[in-house]
Amino acid sequence: MSLIRQLFRGDGAIWIIFLLLGIISLIEVYSASSTLAYSSGNAYGPIVRHAGFLLLGTIVILVTHSFHYKYVTLIGAFLFVLSFALLVLTPVIGVRVNNAARWISFFGIQFQPSEFAKLAIIIFTAFVLSKTQRSDDSRRKAFWIILTVTLVFAGLIFFENLSTAVLLCTVVFLMMFLGRVNAKYLLFLGGGVVLLVAILFLSLKTIDTIPGLPRWDTWQNRIFGPELKVTDEAFSITDANYQSSHASMAIAEGLFLGKIPGNSSQRDFLPQAYSDFIYAIIIEEMGWFGMILIPLLYIMLLQRALLIARRCTKVYPMLLVMGSSLMISIQAFVNMLVAVGFFPVTGQPLPLVSRGGTSTVITCFYFGIILAVSRFGVQEDEKKDALQDKATERAIEYGI
Repeated sequence: MSLIRQLFRGDGAIWIIFLLLGIISLIEVYSASSTLAYSSGNAYGPIVRHAGFLLLGTIVILVTHSFHYKYVTLIGAFLFVLSFALLVLTPVIGVRVNNAARWISFFGIQFQPSEFAKLAIIIFTAFVLSKTQRSDDSRRKAFWIILTVTLVFAGLIFFENLSTAVLLCTVVFLMMFLGRVNAKYLLFLGGGVVLLVAILFLSLKTIDTIPGLPRWDTWQNRIFGPELKVTDEAFSITDANYQSSHASMAIAEGLFLGKIPGNSSQRDFLPQAYSDFIYAIIIEEMGWFGMILIPLLYIMLLQRALLIARRCTKVYPMLLVMGSSLMISIQAFVNMLVAVGFFPVTGQPLPLVSRGGTSTVITCFYFGIILAVSRFGVQEDEKKDALQDKATERAIEYGI
């Protein structure tokens, strides 16, 4: 029992959330990866691979939360340089799937540089903001530094993975708000974003195609979808609505109680049943219980991270916790909104639940950061408070 306590230290609620998400992931990925098992001829191959990455991710958490959060800065600096170099190389040497080069293959192992970049930018933003809290002028400089660096990284990601670039910018914007950046700069940035979104929207609406940008057609189909007309064809499943249609069928077939894990029918039709649309499979197999439980776990993660952040007196650990939890939770809700048809298809996996390699390990790193801060950032402050209380008691005792 003492060994378990030594291994799994930090905030207990965060560990429980991680454990529940991991268990659900193993069950649902095993169920949803039937097409992978069939194509490979190995019924257990896909789940063994996924379980291996979850195990690796758990080791990452155990290692990360064992060290003081200040060492995260060193990891962030390394990832900053590495991810920048990899993002520059990805369009040139990356593995291209569905007209997008998002992966790099190294000795047969594929990984996504954008996942490293997201983590690096969160650590960078937290570090810069923590060093510029003394005056409005320093926070103004921090704003322009963070904005420039984020736009460079987001620009490298944008053309191959629009949703990831938008997700990164959103989290950084929220971190700057929490880091007390002047509101007028944030309003200026928000206005610029609205303008750019409007230009992109009008461009997608009016320009049929752009040479050299193969993802243009994909963005148009995902944002606008097929043109609806009151004909038989309007209710047909086409290439443009194939994924969303089968996701809707999975949700409809789940009804109230669900089909029980392992009995999904739509897993054989959804191309990304084990990844982008796993939430639809969860609803089909677990019914309303799964539909409510999954978002509730991510809300609890965000709420618990907020409690940890509020107990930190230092800005750096507070921003690390909030940046990590916001990245996980916002990505999770984007994935779920896509699955239920309330958001354009983005290709974002459900953190820790979807089958994945790089995404799973990096998500575990976020959990490790949150737990490290809950151990060291909060405990440091509590120790200081305890010492101050003892000093006050002694002063009163001696009549000082």
